[in-house]
Formats: sequence, C-alpha cells, structure tokens
Amino acid sequence: MIFRAGVTAYFGAFAAAMLLVLSPKQAAAATMNKVVLQGLDKVTARVTTIETEIGRVVRFGTLEIIARHCDKRPPEETPESAAFLDVWETRPGEPAVSLFRGWMFASSPALNALEHPVYDIWVLDCVGPSPPPGRPRR
Repeated sequence: MIFRAGVTAYFGAFAAAMLLVLSPKQAAAATMNKVVLQGLDKVTARVTTIETEIGRVVRFGTLEIIARHCDKRPPEETPESAAFLDVWETRPGEPAVSLFRGWMFASSPALNALEHPVYDIWVLDCVGPSPPPGRPRR
C-alpha cells in the first residue's frame, strides 16, 4: 500500500513538472509611467478618476496617494494592471497616518483594498510605457 501511494505521488509530481515545462512561456508585464485610479467619496457618493505619474503625490480628500510602480500585461495575455501604492491620511494639525502600502490589482479590487470609512481607492489601468533607460522623463 505504501509503495502504491509513493508511485502515485511520484507520477503526480512528474505530470505537474511536465505541464510546467511544456506550457507556453508568459510574456513579462510592461512597466508603465502613469497609473489611473478611481476614488469614491462615500459621504458625497462622488466618483473621481485620477491619473498620475509614478512617484508624484496626488490628493483625494484627506488622502495623499503615491504610485510607486505600475505594471500591465501585454494584450495577448489575460488583462491585468497592478500598481504598488502608498496611501496616507493627512489632517490639519496632525501627523500623517499611513493607511495602505502594497499592490492593488485592477481585475480584483477587493483582493488588497484600502480600508477607510470615508474613501475607497482602486486601480483602473496603467498607461504610458516607461521611457527607455538613460532617457529622462518629460
């Protein structure tokens, strides 16, 4: 009985390894220089689309958002845009409070969401391919 279980596990692992080897290679995601976000103010029910460059601070209500990185899969792959964001809440007379730091995915906004009683932020898209190395951004 133990021999049969060992053989079954061996062939299962072998089949999984062969699927990995024989599966087509996936193209790498392209790094973009802008991110398109959408924000919801839950008090006013106002939805705002925000487009910002990587590394720039953008304000939405009391939030300050900095996109650190944005990747987009090529068109021949399953659509996906992912952005690494830092989000702080700033109020007059108080120090800034970090609310979120991590990746957000356009296809799964609830997977890694900003939890705030007044605001929701999610990623819509990554746009504008980054310039080649050595060329400054305009």
